[in-house]
Amino acid sequence: MNPVPTTTPDVLSFDGVAFNPVPISPTITPTTIPAPVPSTPARALPATAATPLAEVRAGLVAAHRAALAAQTAVQRRLLRDARTITTTTAEVIAPASGGPVAAVTAAPEGAYKPLARTGVDRLDAAALDLLTRGQIPAVFGPAYQQLGANHDIRLAADGSPLLLHSVSEIGLRDGALGLGRLRARYTGNPAAAAVQAGQVFALYAGLHLCLADAHLDSAASATAATDASTESDLELIVTDIDLVPRPHLTAEVLCGGSSVPVSVTVTENPAAVIGPGAGGTLDTWTGRITAAGERALLNEFHMAHLARGDQGIALGPEFAHYTGIRATRVPTGGLLLVDRITDFGGTRGTLDQQLTYRSEYDSPADSWYYADTANESMPHFVYMETSLQAALLMGYYLGPTLTQPHTTQSLRNLGGTATVLRRVELRDKTITQTSRLLSTTLLPGSSLQSFDYTLSADGEPFYQGETMFGYFSDEALSNQTGLDAGRHRPTWLAEHPDRASTRRIDLDARRRNPGDQLCNRRNLALLDWIDVVDGGGAFGNGYLHALRRIDPQDWFFSRHFHLDPVIPGSLGVESVIQALQEWAADTGLADHLADPVFSIPANIAFTWKYRGQFLPSDGTCELEVHIKTVTHSATGVVVTADASLWKPGLRIYELEDIAIELTERKTPA
Repeated sequence: MNPVPTTTPDVLSFDGVAFNPVPISPTITPTTIPAPVPSTPARALPATAATPLAEVRAGLVAAHRAALAAQTAVQRRLLRDARTITTTTAEVIAPASGGPVAAVTAAPEGAYKPLARTGVDRLDAAALDLLTRGQIPAVFGPAYQQLGANHDIRLAADGSPLLLHSVSEIGLRDGALGLGRLRARYTGNPAAAAVQAGQVFALYAGLHLCLADAHLDSAASATAATDASTESDLELIVTDIDLVPRPHLTAEVLCGGSSVPVSVTVTENPAAVIGPGAGGTLDTWTGRITAAGERALLNEFHMAHLARGDQGIALGPEFAHYTGIRATRVPTGGLLLVDRITDFGGTRGTLDQQLTYRSEYDSPADSWYYADTANESMPHFVYMETSLQAALLMGYYLGPTLTQPHTTQSLRNLGGTATVLRRVELRDKTITQTSRLLSTTLLPGSSLQSFDYTLSADGEPFYQGETMFGYFSDEALSNQTGLDAGRHRPTWLAEHPDRASTRRIDLDARRRNPGDQLCNRRNLALLDWIDVVDGGGAFGNGYLHALRRIDPQDWFFSRHFHLDPVIPGSLGVESVIQALQEWAADTGLADHLADPVFSIPANIAFTWKYRGQFLPSDGTCELEVHIKTVTHSATGVVVTADASLWKPGLRIYELEDIAIELTERKTPA
């Protein structure tokens, strides 16, 4: 697939040819990508050795981890439900960044992400009375503000008397399933009290915040209907909470000597608008407030439906026929990394336009990836995923796939360039994503779009790049030839059989050491071992090789994408980063640092190219990494490399100037 050459400077090259078949007057100044950090010759690397300081540090960390593990075990024992509900309580994790960020309970990957957070963990009679009046922000805080919308959302909206006297405990990650728990005191009918407890939790979880004109549909099933004349206790354990098909929760409530199943659903009122109209009109507010306190155009409810629900609700009626079939989607679960569209100036069906739009992503401190990464803060794959998802969303919204409505089209990223601008802590930050669509090109059976983007936190940019996406028919996907025109290109190791591996790094053994903070774990444990050839590779500075078995049950296949499972390209990049990190730690590059952490170095332009995808049936993923530079400074060490990834018989990923940094942990201000 070789597009017609063009001299327009605002777009990416595609297979080495500048690409913009739909000429557009350049009205936007292209994003400037900072030049790479000048490299220095690689220094001789010391042999791995445990310094006295490192041993002391490891001992202290191990003792601290052991204390946390013991505390966690006690908490799990106390939280375990004796009513045969399976225990999967989230693990208490001390963030790798340390410093001012307190230890948090890490949410499991795919856990419900509340639309608002509050420090309130108990409610007295006065607070419950406010909830019956619909004054939810007065109880839980300004994050629950809806600018006067949702007049019918309130506790006991059916006019029944308030049976709850107080809530002594409410938590989002508590309970036997780690989905939430509430304890309260009540008087009266147990089933009615159980319903009110479910309503309180639904309000606390912010389920109503993504609709503007709705009410709570509540129900309970109970055999006992006897009113309690004396004050009694109840305990609510959430068993399910989600935004699709409508925001809802289910729970088991222990009260009145029995277990009462309860459900609460946020349901739109008759004639209420819950999504875009025909033609993609966004002139009716659907209830969500942005981080800046303004009205969002699309929100978490629409993102969830675009990922795995009704695309007609997500994007408008023209997209409804994509529901339930393999089609273009954003990822789901813990890989859905865009929350709200805040500004958009485009028109559906007008594809020959450049436009700018903005979106937001909230990154809570309890996000699973902070607990699993070896980085001091957000892992690199989240930088990539959140920026790419934000870029493609409104390009897809314009309707390039609607020009061929009877053709199944799948979304694939083709490549790009991105640069970290500064070292930043992103826990509990809202990331503002500014994206620009530069061009759209329609081809037989497919279409292509190019974008650039900037991510900001607290009003300051920290990441920028440009990228290209393709929407491909089944036939186009089946005819992919990889990066080498269908020819097999062997790895460097295969071409140099005389250069046998000098050592193998056993990553599983490192993960068994709870005191090793420079190690990726759980869902981000992407490699099992790495073979190292010292002095090998294209640059003579070292060569890394790994082979990973692809299990069709790997967690990310159910997330990326719904009904169209492929390994996220960003996780392929992350596996290369992990190989670099493990090599740096194994080689002793951290030994001179008192308290080392991994970070993403600034001002190094990283380039990637994808020409294929890893499928559940591929069996293996093979990667090689060529160490390019090892740059020492007063503050740490930066390592850059080039890399490639293979599916069986075909090289499909190529990375240039992928980089990691080992530096001292930031000191709290």
